[in-house]
Amino acid sequence: MVTTVVFDLDDTLYDEIDYCKSGFTAAADFLAALPKMPSAERIFEIFWQQFTAGNRKETFNTALEELGIAAADSNNLITDLIEVYRNHVPKITLPADSKNVLDQLTGNYTLALITDGFLPAQKLKVQALGIEKYFKCIIYTEALGREFWKPSPAGFKKIMQTLNSEPKNIVYLADNEKKDFIAPNKLGFLTVQLIRPARIHTQSSPEPGASAQHVIHDIARLLLLLNKF
Repeated sequence: MVTTVVFDLDDTLYDEIDYCKSGFTAAADFLAALPKMPSAERIFEIFWQQFTAGNRKETFNTALEELGIAAADSNNLITDLIEVYRNHVPKITLPADSKNVLDQLTGNYTLALITDGFLPAQKLKVQALGIEKYFKCIIYTEALGREFWKPSPAGFKKIMQTLNSEPKNIVYLADNEKKDFIAPNKLGFLTVQLIRPARIHTQSSPEPGASAQHVIHDIARLLLLLNKF
C-alpha cells in the first residue's frame, strides 16, 4: 500500500522555465544599472536568445560578447551575474493543478520533496511557491554534498530514514529521465515521470533502469495512479 509520495521540484511542481525567465530578468536589471549599458529589456532579450538557442552553460559569457564587453572585463561580471541569478527572489507561482494535487494528497499520504541545485536558490524557489507546508520532509541534496545530487541514492535513503517508510510504500514523481529515476528504481520505489509541455530536460537515457515505471502528461493523473496502486 502506498503511504508516501515524494516529489521532485523543478519541472515537476512548476515550470522551471519560469524560474529561468525570472533569473535572467534579475541579471538583466543588475547589468543595465551599470554605466554605459543598454536597457534591461535589450539585455534580457540577448540572454534569452542564448538560452533558448541551447546555450545553457555559457549564456552570460556569450551574451557579454554580443554586448561588446571584452573578455578581460567580463570575468568579474560573469561571476556577479551568476550570483544575482542564483540568489534572486524568484517570481514564480505554484500552478493551480499542482496545488490541487498537493491539497488532495495532504492528510491522505505523507508528502516529501527532494531537489537538486544550489541550496540558496532551491530554498528561495520553495519559499516563492509557498509549498513548504505540504511536506513532512524536504531534502536539499546540495546540503548533503554536491556528490549526493541525483542520481545518487543518498537523498532517497534519507527520506526513507526520516519518514520510516519502506520503498514499496513510496511513489516518486519527477521529470528528468537522465537522473531522476535511477536511484529510486534500484531502491524499489514506484516511479512516475511527469512530462510537462514546457519542460527543459527532454533527453531520454540509454542507461538500463533510468526510465520511470509510469509516464503521465498531466499532474492530476497522479491521483488516478495512486488509486490504482
